[in-house]
This record gives sequence, structure tokens and C-alpha cells, in this order.
Amino acid sequence: MQQTPLKPESLPNRILPYDGIIIFIGASTGGTEAIREVLTRLPADVPPILMTQHMPELFTGSFANRLDALSAMSVREAVQGERIRPGVAYLAPGHSHLSVKRMDCGGYICELSRGEPVNRHRPSVDVLFHSAAEQVGHMAIGVLLTGMGKDGAAGLLHMMRAGAWTIGQDEASCVVYGMPREAALIGAVKEVVPLLDIAAHVLQRLRGGFHGHDEHSRV
Repeated sequence: MQQTPLKPESLPNRILPYDGIIIFIGASTGGTEAIREVLTRLPADVPPILMTQHMPELFTGSFANRLDALSAMSVREAVQGERIRPGVAYLAPGHSHLSVKRMDCGGYICELSRGEPVNRHRPSVDVLFHSAAEQVGHMAIGVLLTGMGKDGAAGLLHMMRAGAWTIGQDEASCVVYGMPREAALIGAVKEVVPLLDIAAHVLQRLRGGFHGHDEHSRV
């Protein structure tokens, strides 16, 4: 039975256009449903979202299409050099690492690389998150979802140290509490949040005004 897309409340116009804010999501085991739960609770006018899910390349296209049908925003596989726009979520194709690159003329584009696996994965969450820290800095929000291993933990710490707001999925709602656990253990997570509440926490952060680094952690 096909799920009917939710109709989330729109964000106030004052944060649009997105003013450099980008949301970054990483996931592995159990992540396809976790990402769906987050995206279907977000409105169409959110800032851009870049996502890495550990998945073979034969399946990332159909996964992006499924998310697109279920979500208020547009969802697509990332394309090399594609300009990043609000209201669109970009999924790393299964054959390449996804990074974000800031343009000299303003705005950001997607960069794809078929470089060596990182943490045994290509695409790797760490590659995405490290680029977020270096290119977007305090205007980023990082979300690390369910998954085995430690991919994304070091990148999320890099994001936090660059002033980004960071969220880790809680143990009770994870299929595998690996990646978020590793991130929490090294102090990379500012908030530990149940899966079904993550979208609300992201929206609260956006609606409340985005001021980058916040010294107060809710871990």
C-alpha cells in the first residue's frame, strides 16, 4: 500500500531563499526507512538536503524515485556539477562519493567522485560530512541515522567543530545503533533524538533562527 505524502507545515518565508543553510543526512543499515521517516515529515520549502545511504548503485535511483513520490520536496540522485537548490534532496548514487562544493560566484554544487572507499564504503558518509564542514561550516545541519560501523562519526565531529548543529538518532529507534553511537562516543552529537522526532528538531532549529554554533548540547 502506497503511503500518502504528509503535508508538513511550511517554513516562514524569512528563511527563504535558504541563505546558505544545507542539511546533511547519513545512514546505513535500516537507513532507507529512517530517511523516509525524516523526509516525509519535512515541508516542500526546506533548505537543500544532501544524503548518503550505503546502497548498491542498482538501487539508489529507484530509492530516490520512491522518496520523491512520498515526500513534499523533490528527491533525486545527485548529478556531477548540479547546482543545489532549496526544496530538493540529493541522494548519493551508489557508485560515487557525494560532496558539496561552494562556488566562487555564490551557491553550491554537487560533486561526485569514484575515489577509493572510505570506511569500506563508497559512497561514504564521512566524505559528505567532511565536505559539509569545510564548505558550509556553521550553516550546516548534520544528521546521522541508523547504521553499522563508524562511517560518518568523524565527519560529524568535523562538522560540529566547524560550528554545525549535529543530531544523532537514538538507540531505541535504530535498527543498528552503530554509526550514531560512535558519533556520540567521540562527542560529535549535540542532540540525541528518536527517529520520529528528528524532522521536528530540524524544523525547530530552522524556525527559531539559524545562528550556527551553540554551546549547549542536549545529549
